[in-house]
Amino acid sequence: MAQSPSARTAPADTAPGSARKGLALLVLASCQLMVVLDITIVNIALPHIQSALDFSTTSLSWVINAYTLTFGGLLLLGGRAGDILGRRRVFIFGVLLFVVASLLGGLAQESWQLLAARALQGVGGAIASPTALSLITTTFNEGPERNRAFGVFAAVSAGGGAIGLLAGGMLVEWLDWRWIFFVNVPIGLAIALATPRCIAESARRPGHFDLAGALTSTFGVGLLVYGFIRAGQDGWRDGLTIASFVAAAVVLTAFVTIENRSRQPITPLRMFADRNRSGAYTIMLLLAASIFGMFFFLTLWVQDVLGFSPLATGLAFLPVSAVIAIGAGVTSQLLPKFGPKPFMVVGALLTAIGLGWLTLIDVDSTYLGSVLGPILVFALGMGMQFVSLTLMAVSNVVERDTGAASGLLNATQQVGGSLGLSILVTVYGTASRDAADDQVKEFLTQATPEQRAAFERTGQLPRSYADQILTDGITAAFVTAAIFAVIAALVAAVVIQVRAADLARLQGNQAGPPTS
Repeated sequence: MAQSPSARTAPADTAPGSARKGLALLVLASCQLMVVLDITIVNIALPHIQSALDFSTTSLSWVINAYTLTFGGLLLLGGRAGDILGRRRVFIFGVLLFVVASLLGGLAQESWQLLAARALQGVGGAIASPTALSLITTTFNEGPERNRAFGVFAAVSAGGGAIGLLAGGMLVEWLDWRWIFFVNVPIGLAIALATPRCIAESARRPGHFDLAGALTSTFGVGLLVYGFIRAGQDGWRDGLTIASFVAAAVVLTAFVTIENRSRQPITPLRMFADRNRSGAYTIMLLLAASIFGMFFFLTLWVQDVLGFSPLATGLAFLPVSAVIAIGAGVTSQLLPKFGPKPFMVVGALLTAIGLGWLTLIDVDSTYLGSVLGPILVFALGMGMQFVSLTLMAVSNVVERDTGAASGLLNATQQVGGSLGLSILVTVYGTASRDAADDQVKEFLTQATPEQRAAFERTGQLPRSYADQILTDGITAAFVTAAIFAVIAALVAAVVIQVRAADLARLQGNQAGPPTS
């Protein structure tokens, strides 16, 4: 198929050397890190944001949800936009939109202004992230070169959460909560300026946006995510929770119908015919739930029970990023010899072991004695998983579908994280309420008259009882997260099949997929 005139690039875009490819990888990985860490960097600053902008405790959760909803809901559209309009120009637009939204978030004076900026950040991230992954596919040759690039990309994708906690702790403790947004501005501008100098533009393929598919996928995923978030807050029997799930089912069914009938679908359903790709998406969905849950609950526990400061909390999670990077790097080197399946199975099992180990924490636990070991095992498993899943999801895809394939991979990560976290929050809520009943009874049998009077006046238990309730709820959530990881290991063992041709591609002994 002939390229359109708009696919022609400047001479500077031809035959990039190794130095130029190194700069390209730095640019793409930096963008992914900026987008991913923004999910967790805000967690540390939430108490400061609440007091500065007068958020209620319930509405404060939307500082996180506004970002994840738009990010997860629009990833498919972002991937398709790169296919049709040219990946480099769409990538730059997404980065600049993220920069503008970050500036607006830092300048927000009212709660609604911050929520609007967070939603706009999600839109920018949804455009930039899938096109970054697609640009890796088209910039680096299949085989060891692309394996190394995917290893770096997977490491920053998986480790960005821990880096976000550290960066958030430093910025909040040393500067001000607004700098968690302002810091994105110079980074994003540098990425946008460097991109044309190291990354060639992809072909602009003639076609049109599947608007109906884009809208139904976005609203369907958004309704599904909202339903789980609502369930975590108000219970599974809440009328709006049930209505959200029903509406999500209707809209997503319409999405599948539209995609089946569309000549140029935003998500070619033929991609799901490949069992390896479908398995990779399922595993990503489950593991994202585990990693979102681990960061959310363990950050809460470390600060509330162990009494860590924001900066100390960030430092406590720094080993996670290091081990994830090591696991991803070693895996990318061994993939050509062993294939991705062993690393997907073992990685998921290590993740489950780490989460299972965390269920043993109690109010008398310490960081070195009960937290560091489990999170290192968890991180090693995640590092092995992310590079394997990334390669499996976008390998052997025709060039015109790489944007949609990468968008779907990112979407499953964000949606899996949002949905899984909401399920874990519901488990936590149920377990903590049961624990609260037990702790109140124990307190009332042992309390002095003065303590009873204080409890009746404030409704708050002494610190030791509250810590026990929190710990019981969190350990129950970790049990569920470990179950998610075990299911992911079973999917990897049963569904994933690595063929000789797959190993040949990983070793660079076979041409890449066709371009049309």
